[in-house]
Amino acid sequence: MNSQASASVSNPGRRRLLFSGMAAGAILLRSRPSFAEADGEISRTAESIHQEIAFSAKPERIYRALTNSAEFQKVESFSDAMRSLDMNAHPAQISAEPGGPFSLFGGYISGRQIELVQNQRIVQAWRVGSWDPGIYSIARFELAPSDSGARLSFDHTGFPQGAAEHLASGWHANYWEPLRKFLG
Repeated sequence: MNSQASASVSNPGRRRLLFSGMAAGAILLRSRPSFAEADGEISRTAESIHQEIAFSAKPERIYRALTNSAEFQKVESFSDAMRSLDMNAHPAQISAEPGGPFSLFGGYISGRQIELVQNQRIVQAWRVGSWDPGIYSIARFELAPSDSGARLSFDHTGFPQGAAEHLASGWHANYWEPLRKFLG
């Protein structure tokens, strides 16, 4: 074969390579608007709550109060929310096992324990009874020792939009202040 013949034989291979590269580029360019459309499905207005609370009690004591039914029942007794409810009719029920259920404040708050790291972390799928069925948020309690006792870092995400202000004040009125009174 002469050099012209071999060049013409190699051209079809080159053409195939060029066309396949252009086809791949067209697919990528065509796919690009799909990514832009997916971006429109992402909410940029998500609300979240972050609170840091100092307690004079040790992390172990706080963890126990938040994960033990009998102790949390006592915390509830200091809550404004429980003044109008019969605590004995619907006592606090808290599973101390990951995956276990909890029901608080007469059943108004319920959910599941997602992660429990003794004396350090509690993560819950948490919901208010008035939310639409199937709607759960994530409540994360992180405990750390401090010079005066413990610091609780709390994060709450995934709740219905517009509920942040009500929930943030509710955490103080129904969890942190009653817990502080309970711990003495």
